[in-house]
This record gives sequence, structure tokens and C-alpha cells, in this order.
Amino acid sequence: MDVVTVVVAMVGLVLTGAGAGVFFTFSNSIMPGLDAVRAEQAVAAMNSINVKIINPLFLAAFLGPPVVAALTGVLLLGDADTDAGGAALLFFAAAVVYVLGAIVPTAAVNVPLNNALAAAPVPTGEAEVTRVWTDYSTRWTRWNHWRAVGSLAALVLMGIGLLVWDYAG
Repeated sequence: MDVVTVVVAMVGLVLTGAGAGVFFTFSNSIMPGLDAVRAEQAVAAMNSINVKIINPLFLAAFLGPPVVAALTGVLLLGDADTDAGGAALLFFAAAVVYVLGAIVPTAAVNVPLNNALAAAPVPTGEAEVTRVWTDYSTRWTRWNHWRAVGSLAALVLMGIGLLVWDYAG
């Protein structure tokens, strides 16, 4: 096994695991926790989270996995010592699955919902705020489940890719 390829693959696994963990945590605890408080508090908290989450560590964990997975696939194809083609395909598949399962839903659904929540005028009346939050939370969480599943599937593909590579060597 080539040390550079192993390091790059491990970085991919760590980044993908971190990103999957964020999505899982939102689905499993953050959104249910926000759903359990007054809607006005949930809206304020979510708007704050959406501002604070845009930071270098999150962006690396969110955008890095498909890049590192594809790079690992390229490195595996260049491995002259083993028949790593099958492992390379698994890493390329992981990159595609992550893009389709995590990045596309984020860009197409979750971020637009976040932007709409932040830009919406503050509703008047408890019933109206509750309706706004419930509509947002239901749709946002449904799509976040997909992001969690997509990123976890990419993580599994990378893990299997490492196993296939190890057995090929």
C-alpha cells in the first residue's frame, strides 16, 4: 500500500465521517430539540446556527469528501503494485454518492430554506410563527435525513474501497 494513498484515503474517511456526523446529529437531536421549544426560539436558534456553521472546519467536512474520494480513486488507479481498479471505482462511486446525496440536496433545498427563514419577516402571533417553523422544520429535516444517508453511504463505499484495495495488494 502506498503511504500517500493511505493518508489521502484516511483524510477522506475522516472528513466524510465528520460531515455524516453533522447531518446525523441534526436529524437525531438538533432539529427534534428545536421542535421541542417555542417556535420563536427555534427560528432564532436556527438562524444563528446557519450563520455559525459557515466556518472552515465545517466547510472542509462538507466540501472535502468528494474531492478527497476522487483524488484517492486517481491515486489508486496509479498504483502499479496492485490491481486497485475495483477500489478506485468504489472511491469514485463514493464521490458521486456524496455529491448527489449531500451537496445537491444542500444546495437545492436546505440552503434555500435557510435563506428563506432568515429573510422572512418576523411573523406576528404565536400561531403564525408556529406554522412557519413547522413548515420549515418538516421539509428541512426530511431532506437532511437524505444528506445523512448519502454521506453515510459514501463513507461505507470508501471503507469497502480500502478493504478491496488491501485484498488486491
